Amino acid sequence: MKKIPQRTCIGCNTQKNKNELIRIVINKEGSIFLDNTGKANGRGAYICNNIECLEKAIKTKRLERSFETTIRNDIYSDLRNEIAKQD
Repeated sequence: MKKIPQRTCIGCNTQKNKNELIRIVINKEGSIFLDNTGKANGRGAYICNNIECLEKAIKTKRLERSFETTIRNDIYSDLRNEIAKQD
């Protein structure tokens, strides 16, 4: 039986299977986007597939700390829209 990798949600801080979480990526150019494939190049952070976890991550600035950069509000709104589409 193959072991399923575990990742921690940056919003609620719970460990889940990697395939249950959404990956947010920042690439070398500095663009931030949702990675549905889980294979995009760049630094990734994982979050549950709900708006509440994203809001917690925004409020506590966990996403900014993970990517070691400041994130503009328009990027946060894009992420909100993308997660809302997937629900």
